[in-house]
Amino acid sequence: MTNPKNSRHVEVRENDQTVVAAEVAAPAEAGGTARASLHAESGHVPPGKRRDLVDAVMDLPEVQASSRLEATVPLGDGESLERLRQRTRQAATRPAGSTALVDAAIPPEGRPGEEDQEPGGGSSG
Repeated sequence: MTNPKNSRHVEVRENDQTVVAAEVAAPAEAGGTARASLHAESGHVPPGKRRDLVDAVMDLPEVQASSRLEATVPLGDGESLERLRQRTRQAATRPAGSTALVDAAIPPEGRPGEEDQEPGGGSSG
């Protein structure tokens, strides 16, 4: 379950205007599921800004401490979807109205304290 105290608003700006933004809700405890809703403002979004937003969301400490991510992305936002696939594992995407729902695992290297874990769950050291 997400905790409203762990909610964040993230935005990427260009020329003092927000071009893309996300609402992010982190789980109350590490290892849970983080949820993010990504959206763009009306008008042209410069190339790379959607990618920057995904990176900003994925780099939040509370997202890195989570094991899974559930995200909503505007349908047709290929740049965000591609970057989410690059930053996560086992990403499953399905359409839902005017959005795409993404359910993915956050790689262990993105979670503090798990960098020495091998895929089988054992320690490499």
